[in-house]
Amino acid sequence: MIRIVIADDHTIMREGLKRILDGADDIEVVGEAVDGFEALAHVRKGGFDLLMLDLSMPGRSGVELIRQIKDEVPKLPILILTMHEEEQYAVRAIRAGARGYLTKESAGTQLVSAIRKVASGRPYISLEVAEQLAMDVMPSNEDLPHKQLSNREFEVFTLLVSGKSITEIADLLHLSAKTVSTHKTRILTKMNMNSLAEMVQYAVQHRLLGPLKN
Repeated sequence: MIRIVIADDHTIMREGLKRILDGADDIEVVGEAVDGFEALAHVRKGGFDLLMLDLSMPGRSGVELIRQIKDEVPKLPILILTMHEEEQYAVRAIRAGARGYLTKESAGTQLVSAIRKVASGRPYISLEVAEQLAMDVMPSNEDLPHKQLSNREFEVFTLLVSGKSITEIADLLHLSAKTVSTHKTRILTKMNMNSLAEMVQYAVQHRLLGPLKN
């Protein structure tokens, strides 16, 4: 029996996932979390085999949360289930320690097989993500500016280009507004840009404007 914990802040999504898994005799949902703090509490308590994790939740989330979980419980398999289809999100999640990456649009047909594969110790990623991971380890003279951002800077970048204000981002990530402003300045410098409008244009051009939750 594969015991899993579902971490997603949307009740409807969690209920939908549980309905999908009802037909799998070898999978049991033993816990739920609505934010990063609850997810960490489950991880520290233990008693399950796989964590199904949404990338965008209140509190600690995304790559930073994956890294913390892997630091505390290195052997716990993590399957990311997210709205983000862009390969760059998947690459960062896999590098941080996630073993699988599945979009919510694909969950209806692929969720059970993804859980079984990740729980068995094998990765579950798309061909596009595998290709991106391979390309990232090859020498290149054309590294895109957003790849130079740290994981936290990339998280702030995605929130900025999605229309969030400095104050909103500070609340979402539990940071001070001053810290978020500092991140914004560093992002502009690293990407050689002068304004938020340039960042948005870049995000659209490179398909980084993923659907973020409110």
